[in-house]
Amino acid sequence: MTYNTLDYTVDADGVLLLKLNRPEQLNSFTVEMAHELIDAFTRASNDDAVRAVVVTGAGKAFCAGMDLSSEGNVFGLDETQQPTLDDLRLRLDDPAIRDGVRDTGGRVVLAIYDCKKPVIGAINGAAVGIGATMTLPMDIRLASEKARIGFVFGRIGIVPEACSSWFLPRVVGISQALEWTYMADVFDAQEALRGRLVKAVVPAEQLVEEALKIARRIAKERSPVGIALTRQMMYRNSAQPHPIAAHQVDSLAMFYTSIGDGKEGVQAFREKRDAAFKGKASEMPSFYPWWA
Repeated sequence: MTYNTLDYTVDADGVLLLKLNRPEQLNSFTVEMAHELIDAFTRASNDDAVRAVVVTGAGKAFCAGMDLSSEGNVFGLDETQQPTLDDLRLRLDDPAIRDGVRDTGGRVVLAIYDCKKPVIGAINGAAVGIGATMTLPMDIRLASEKARIGFVFGRIGIVPEACSSWFLPRVVGISQALEWTYMADVFDAQEALRGRLVKAVVPAEQLVEEALKIARRIAKERSPVGIALTRQMMYRNSAQPHPIAAHQVDSLAMFYTSIGDGKEGVQAFREKRDAAFKGKASEMPSFYPWWA
């Protein structure tokens, strides 16, 4: 796919710098951007040349929310339908439901969630609405001192989207999640740090490089298979009702990594050298994806 709303660049270390690229519109979100983000994360997940992903915005904003200038339903939804929960359960990928009912931000977030590569968000400016919620499935978030973040759905009479009712309480706790979504305020980077939404606040000119440092360390020093498994184990096992489910998956993951990159890792440790991992995220153990 050729991207009109994104810039997709992979460096020599295997780090994908993915930029939302509608700077004149403050990188506001459109259905076209949603489709391109889904493609970009699916592509990165399946490409062994990509070892980690950094997401930021071109210009002065990260993403100023949904582009509300379009005609008709600004969220791209088909108002002729009357969908039910059974429709979403049984017809999730039916084109009528997929394109006319499903939340586009949620489809993007699910593509990020399914990605086998670690994802680091570099929030460089305004991140409002979907601009905030799309960062929640990113594994580590850094914010520029100029960042402004808002879960502002209540201001326009809608609800938190993009699976944020699943992610946000897990990231910051339910009380903080409810406060931010009830109040619908736009807050600064220091408030995001106090609420544990971001790992750190850094000067604007250093933001992307700090994110790239984290990504490069993962890309150069870690097993792609081990990282892919770890990412999905953390997200999926933490939502299980009993730790036995985690034990079952952990056991298989330990077994297959111990006979794969684990052998090189142990040998490198013994020889006091850097490991040279050979595993590929495109060649996962046979039990993956265990949730399918």
